[in-house]
Amino acid sequence: MNPPNEAPAAGNAPAAFDDPEARSVRLRGASFWAAFVLSVVGLLASINQIFNLGLFGFRPVSTGYYYLMIGVFLALGFLAFPARKGQTRVRWYDWLLAALVLGASLWMLANAQNIIDRGWNLEAPLAPTVLAGVYVLLALEGLRRTGEWILFFFCLVLAAYPLYAGHMPGFLWGVELGLAQTVTEHTYGLESIIGIPMQVVVDTLVGFIVFGVVLANTGGGAFFMDFAGALLGRARGGPAKVAILSSGLFGMLSGSPTSNVLTTGTITIPTMKRCGYPATYAGAVEACASTGGAIMPPVMGAAAFIMASFLNVPYAEVVTAAFLPAILYYLALMLQTDFYAARNGLSGMRSDEVPKLWTTLKTGGHYIAALIILTYLLLAWRIEAAAPFWVSLFLLAVTLARARQTGFNLRAFCQLVVDVGQGLAQLVCLIAGIGLIIGAMSVTGVANSFSRELVQYAGGNVWLLLAAGAATSFVLGMGMTASACYIFLAIVLAPALIEVGIDPMAAHLYILYWGMVSFITPPVALAAIAAAMIAKANAMAVAFKTLRIGSLLLLLPVLFVLQPALIMKGELSTVVQACVTATIAVVLLASAFEGYLWRVGVLAAWARIGLGVAGLLLFIPESYTDIAGLTIAAVVVVLALLTSARRPQAVQTSNHSDPSR
Repeated sequence: MNPPNEAPAAGNAPAAFDDPEARSVRLRGASFWAAFVLSVVGLLASINQIFNLGLFGFRPVSTGYYYLMIGVFLALGFLAFPARKGQTRVRWYDWLLAALVLGASLWMLANAQNIIDRGWNLEAPLAPTVLAGVYVLLALEGLRRTGEWILFFFCLVLAAYPLYAGHMPGFLWGVELGLAQTVTEHTYGLESIIGIPMQVVVDTLVGFIVFGVVLANTGGGAFFMDFAGALLGRARGGPAKVAILSSGLFGMLSGSPTSNVLTTGTITIPTMKRCGYPATYAGAVEACASTGGAIMPPVMGAAAFIMASFLNVPYAEVVTAAFLPAILYYLALMLQTDFYAARNGLSGMRSDEVPKLWTTLKTGGHYIAALIILTYLLLAWRIEAAAPFWVSLFLLAVTLARARQTGFNLRAFCQLVVDVGQGLAQLVCLIAGIGLIIGAMSVTGVANSFSRELVQYAGGNVWLLLAAGAATSFVLGMGMTASACYIFLAIVLAPALIEVGIDPMAAHLYILYWGMVSFITPPVALAAIAAAMIAKANAMAVAFKTLRIGSLLLLLPVLFVLQPALIMKGELSTVVQACVTATIAVVLLASAFEGYLWRVGVLAAWARIGLGVAGLLLFIPESYTDIAGLTIAAVVVVLALLTSARRPQAVQTSNHSDPSR
């Protein structure tokens, strides 16, 4: 059998790595089969460790297991990701680097116990020290190939921080180390390359990468699109609502806003344009929906699992805390598209364009079952590492049982395994490089002094710290992945926020959310720019429209810091009250943005301002602001109703009479 060069046509799904940024065109022939073997070895090692199988008597110490996984997937990364953009063939030096990192990692696996017992992170013989230096360079090269240049330079400068920490001023001063100890701390220490982020990836995230790729490669993307269309396609402004639902469902599995736009957006954006949405608005809706997928439980990307490890809590607690803010964000998107459609007289999709719900469920209901099972295993059984493997096995069993309908065969299975390996390789390459930041900050002691001095400079002022956190997260998010941005700020900023009395979960979610903001905020707005490319619209126009539609993403972090009830913290009555007032606030803000409200119709400028003020007041966690907000909203609605006869109404459509449509 020849190795596949293209995605398997399982279902009609856009595979998890079908976009040009993710699936490599380099893996062909020998490189494909090398990637396949490496992927199989890595997956078997992960299954052996997570389920404690002891296959062939192989029970490595945890650090040895980490070195093995880094070696396997960093080697695969050198094969899959080119040294320079545009290289479509694996070069001789790619093979050399892959062999070098794999060989070094196998040596460390064999000597893992010696490394711990002899304290080689503090002082090592010459040969292991040289090997440690090479390992650091290999980690940086893997990061350079898979990340942006700004992230590479940021990690390079901070990885070398122990070399010049003693010359830094004020709270940036730290313990200075020589070159030899710096590289041994990075390679053999427990806080750098194999620190918490890498431990979370190889201990927990492997199964979720498997689940995402299995779901996508077996037709899950097409099902979510059809399912959303069957539910919402005929509704007023249906295509936009389909985009929001489908992108939210698929985005929480892909974890990458830009990748999500490039997969689901190729279908949703043209459909929105055909039904009357301007290109700018269509691109903005898709960008917002795709970005929100990264904060939508139960799967929220690598950063959420790393967060659980930093907080030392079960992942189920992170899922519970993130649930309501994510629902509020998507509610705001749905309401804005509905109000926009009502104001501009946009109807839903034609009946012949809408999939039949029952037919869709018959052919793909097992995907919904898979999500339900995964959520149950995460929340009820709390088996984070094992749960996605069981659900992936369930999906594969169903797909194989229906092989004639799905076209899933040995060729497709081999491609699926390589796609899993490539997804893990990209993550391991990024996290190995990012881990160098943690190691440098920890070994020099700067991480603790930075947060302590930050609190002192802010004078304990919560607002100053929140502003500093928001600005720093936003700037770092422009050039980093959400995980990289979160990891850095979780070390230097989160302790300061917690010290001034902010709930630990709220502090870490605050950092995570603000790291996502750059995807929809000019001038970078990567998700918006990707959507603009598909929509054939001006990139900056889409970016500014995206910022307006997704503005709740900027508000929510501040809101749940001020009101922890929004992340399910506190008494049940307080949580319920926060949910109700927040929901009303979202409705009012959506009305203010789009200039329309159910049963009232098109809103005048004064009414939009009044409802916007009322919505903001309802978000403030005080009884008197709730009363003031509700009073202002009631007065505005009454006055708007009294004057509605003298104002032009929205264009009437066949769906207009039903506000739920």
